[in-house]
Amino acid sequence: MTDTPLWMPSADRIADAAITRFMTAFSDQLGRDLDGYDGLHEASIAERGIFWSLVWDFCGVVGDRGDRTLATDAMPGADFFPDARLNYAENLLRQTGAEDALVFWGEDKVRRRLSWDELRSEVAAMRALLAASGVGEGDRVAAMLPNMPEAIITLLATASLGAIFSSCSPDFGVQGVLDRFGQIEPKVFVTSDGYWYNGKRIDIAGKLGEIRPKLATAGRVFIADYLGNAEAVAAKLDGGAALSAALAPHRGAELVFTPMPFSAPLYILYSSGTTGVPKCIVYCAGGALLQHMKEHQLQADIRAGDRLFYFSTCGWMMWNWLVTGLASGATLLLYDGSPFAPGPEILFDYADQERMTQFGTSAKYIDAVKKSGLRPRDTHDLSTVRLMTSTGSPLAPESFDFVYDGIKPDIHLASISGGTDIVSCFVLGSPIDPVWRSEIQRPGLGMAVEVWDESGVPLGAGVKGELVCTKSFPTMPVMFWNDPDGVKYRAAYFDRFPGVWCHGDFAEWTDHGGMIIHGRSDATLNPGGVRIGTAEIYAQVEQMPEIIEALAIGQDWDNDVRIVLFVRLADGVEMNESLRGHIKSKIRDGASPRHVPQRILAVGDIPRTKSGKITELAVRDVVHGRPVKNVEALANPEALDLYADLEPLKS
Repeated sequence: MTDTPLWMPSADRIADAAITRFMTAFSDQLGRDLDGYDGLHEASIAERGIFWSLVWDFCGVVGDRGDRTLATDAMPGADFFPDARLNYAENLLRQTGAEDALVFWGEDKVRRRLSWDELRSEVAAMRALLAASGVGEGDRVAAMLPNMPEAIITLLATASLGAIFSSCSPDFGVQGVLDRFGQIEPKVFVTSDGYWYNGKRIDIAGKLGEIRPKLATAGRVFIADYLGNAEAVAAKLDGGAALSAALAPHRGAELVFTPMPFSAPLYILYSSGTTGVPKCIVYCAGGALLQHMKEHQLQADIRAGDRLFYFSTCGWMMWNWLVTGLASGATLLLYDGSPFAPGPEILFDYADQERMTQFGTSAKYIDAVKKSGLRPRDTHDLSTVRLMTSTGSPLAPESFDFVYDGIKPDIHLASISGGTDIVSCFVLGSPIDPVWRSEIQRPGLGMAVEVWDESGVPLGAGVKGELVCTKSFPTMPVMFWNDPDGVKYRAAYFDRFPGVWCHGDFAEWTDHGGMIIHGRSDATLNPGGVRIGTAEIYAQVEQMPEIIEALAIGQDWDNDVRIVLFVRLADGVEMNESLRGHIKSKIRDGASPRHVPQRILAVGDIPRTKSGKITELAVRDVVHGRPVKNVEALANPEALDLYADLEPLKS
């Protein structure tokens, strides 16, 4: 740990940040001064009723919040703003005018933009179409779409009716789509005729032909035109219609919003599904809106007129997080396809051309840019970009270095962590605090985050344990779909520590008040009974130019557990004893002798979920001869075959 921060906000930047104004307003309500972020966070936990009511007012939520903030304070079962009435879509569509609301790049193939007035008009027409198709309060609308304007239009139209939205990306396999949407029984299914990826045209007509008959509850199927083939695809599907033609009779419809309770379901997201059929996680409209606006305005310093980007598909919760940026008056910069097509500079071209202010991405993307040899600070202006956020997996210390050395030296880099389970963050950035190498800056405001040992004792800085949240928060799921007694819901988060949210991350506090995430708890390694985070191993080996990426598991062996490391090598590199020795030395010197793997094997590919996360658990099951319960959750399920029956793991 270094004593010199990588970035320090200027006095002017601190004074101009929304969180500074919020701190003043909160201090006035409490009648006492708050001492920086730590004091603000402490008060946001101790005075949660005042805090969340102030967030509503300060962030400008449209709706009637009522007099009560927290009627029932329990986990699960907390009841925030029980008397409130609002509509999520109304909050996102409050702005009018000819300025950009959405900008869309489909690799280098497609360019589109919609103004605020055009977006409102499209949502009004889509709302009328859904209503004419029988969609009302509580009905489900499912979308298998690229990250294109039609996905956002469909979400907002669905929400305007008080109905429930759910999405996935069009690269999901047939069974993966049915495992998700089949459970929630949508009344309408919206999809596209295909998509572009890595310069290739991907037609999904055949896939839709298999999916459609098995979504029997969907009376209508609407095909958005991306490849220019929507009408032909729609003609082959029962109840199918090209979306543009179906919308035509509804052009000019009035934009109306149905007021809903704070706790009314808004959308359904899904667990990764690598250990079984995906869990259908239901979130409420008020919770998602309030939590996202808090994170956007106070923690990411997003302002009206900003141009917000997050590289995501419609199958990852960061897409839902991105969409809510409209509520803060930000223009959304959408991108669909490979972030390296036609080359590694494409997203930085986007940043310059569209005056991007917040650049959201993944840790793996930053590492891939570094390994590509591109140094964007040498090739691009990037003067408008104030913030870069990273999530999906822990951001390696060397990636922190690369951002400041190779991308932009005066950028606010915020590693963030939370997940699908809360469709938001537990720990994330602070625009008024320094950035320290390898650390997530701060716990989220209003989030009572702690690190506990296995007995439930809170741990101090430098000691690894379970990330927990000890008090309720607005984005706790409303329920799991088809879990009427809440048994699966409670088992997922509350069985380990009753009444306390156990998130499943292996984490530690730092001396600066930040956090380091060491990976998922269920993927931690236990050689000799000592818990080791896989991220600590990846942080070492992925610095090596010979290695593109790595995956570590614990293999049951000789009444203990031994660490096995799989590595994907760079082109032209071969695994040999010299390289194995180099890898072991790197891990021993950079982490500890306990982290050194007993077996190191080269593999041609590493399996990932659809959202890009490596799947240690699936590989561990294969190595131990156990079935992987839902290979449809993987983006590259064929990679699992590389790990079966490996001779070096038999001795």
